[in-house]
Amino acid sequence: MKFEYATGWLKFILGWVVVFLFRLIPFRPPNFEPMLATIMPVSKRFGMLGSFLFGFLGIVLFDAVTSGWGSWTVVTAIAYGVLGIGSQLYFRNREATVRNFLSFGIVGTIFYDAVTGLTIGPIFQGQSFMVALTGQIPFTLMHLLGTVVFATFLSPALYRWVVRSETLELSVILPKFAKIGIK
Repeated sequence: MKFEYATGWLKFILGWVVVFLFRLIPFRPPNFEPMLATIMPVSKRFGMLGSFLFGFLGIVLFDAVTSGWGSWTVVTAIAYGVLGIGSQLYFRNREATVRNFLSFGIVGTIFYDAVTGLTIGPIFQGQSFMVALTGQIPFTLMHLLGTVVFATFLSPALYRWVVRSETLELSVILPKFAKIGIK
């Protein structure tokens, strides 16, 4: 199956919308969100730049609409962008299986929480490193629980029903886009 790169952006936007709407659910547990679980299947389709932009812009746009931009936006957006690149490198020669989604998801979550949880408080809020570390442990455990759930159920479904779907290609929905596709 060969996709035209220029016409697959509907999937990119669909992924953003799903993550954005889920993150707006009130009273959901902290760090229980599908960003990384969506980045992983997306990274199989959009390469390094697209995967970086998915994570980076997903945070920048969400913060712009909800809380406003702050120092946390820069750190979290870059961290998710780097996870997008890491995911693309990891999945470049691997199948999109539950096991691989879980493997990358767990390591990626620990990386993300270490980078964000151990830098934002100490650097920007004057928090001690030990307070940040001890506070981060339960937060990371909750984040890992979310990662396991989403990597097990959401990532494979997104890969199968969205990323690999030919019917969600702009060239199928709007045939005039088929002429501008890049192979």
